[in-house]
Amino acid sequence: MTHAPTKLSAVALAMALGAAFTAMPAAAQSADKEHCYGVALKGKNDCAAGPGTTCAGTSKVDYQSNAWSLVPKGSCEKTVSKTSPTGFGQLKAFKAEKKA
Repeated sequence: MTHAPTKLSAVALAMALGAAFTAMPAAAQSADKEHCYGVALKGKNDCAAGPGTTCAGTSKVDYQSNAWSLVPKGSCEKTVSKTSPTGFGQLKAFKAEKKA
């Protein structure tokens, strides 16, 4: 009987993870999307907003270099970023540049 709580916990965890995946927006699950860093406006990122933030909607500034948004595949590096060294979104987090 001492194993029942462990099994129950594992089942509960599996159910919670399944529910979390099912609850994700279809765009977040789509293979035709990519993470684009440096394009989200303050508080509008999809995730990965760096130190001091938790996830979606927690970016602290516009075009935060370590916060990403999901964009259609192939469009990231064509999307304007005011902090990127190239002036466009990046497929990986980058060190922000201050533009005059």
